[in-house]
Amino acid sequence: MTPDEYCQQKAAQSGSSFYYSFLFLPVNRRRAITALYAFCREVDDVVDECQDAQIAATKLVWWRQELERLYNGKPEHPVTQALLPVLTEFSLPQEQFLEIIDGMEMDLQQTRYLDFKALSLYCYRVASVVGLLAAEIFGYQERKTQKYAHDLGMAFQLTNIIRDVGEDARMGRVYLPIDDLQRFGVPVADILNARHSDNFRRLMEFQIERAEQYYRQAMAELPASDRKAQRPGLIMAAIYRTLLDEIKRDGCQVLSQRTSLTPIRKLWIAWRTWIKA
Repeated sequence: MTPDEYCQQKAAQSGSSFYYSFLFLPVNRRRAITALYAFCREVDDVVDECQDAQIAATKLVWWRQELERLYNGKPEHPVTQALLPVLTEFSLPQEQFLEIIDGMEMDLQQTRYLDFKALSLYCYRVASVVGLLAAEIFGYQERKTQKYAHDLGMAFQLTNIIRDVGEDARMGRVYLPIDDLQRFGVPVADILNARHSDNFRRLMEFQIERAEQYYRQAMAELPASDRKAQRPGLIMAAIYRTLLDEIKRDGCQVLSQRTSLTPIRKLWIAWRTWIKA
């Protein structure tokens, strides 16, 4: 299996909505974004699948070392081998890959966030930085597109948090800011014990509106001249905003279920968005 095939398999197996946004890209950009996505999956899996935090931390140290080898032209892992030709073609800085690992390390160090400011740093590292790297791969002419990519990454991560409240709680993690929980009268114990209430529904509707605000900001910031190049992000936004609509329509039952869209529906949204953009 070649490094590119490894990354393709990693992306396809994940079932992520991101996979559908890559389908219509030219071969070189599709190969690059798939390698970036595979890197993100590898380091994320370290945290999600490793039960021992110390072992997970050691593995992330290895990935930091592997990035050093990558930027010295001597990568060992299939994902970094696939990334090697991408670095110079699209000018991807090492610091941003390291920021992604910083974000993953936050999951090993804390399971609560006191306020949205604290959560924003986490979202920036695990999602906005990925958005900035992706924007380089897709291509842009105006610097304002970087602001679009940053805010779109924030919106995506907030959507992930909303969708995965129950799943995260079962791993002992609560990403919803503590001051938001207090504002809406929702004890952390209700999240951890999957106790749905009217207060919880109102809390989640507030979280959905915050995510929507970032989507609106991002769309307003994207220059018309870069719209076609950035279509993969627009596809993801269309899929994720549809997902938020479904969650809200279901009464925000995210403690007991994980709302998702069918592959055929994602493909339809992707195709429709690509044609319209």
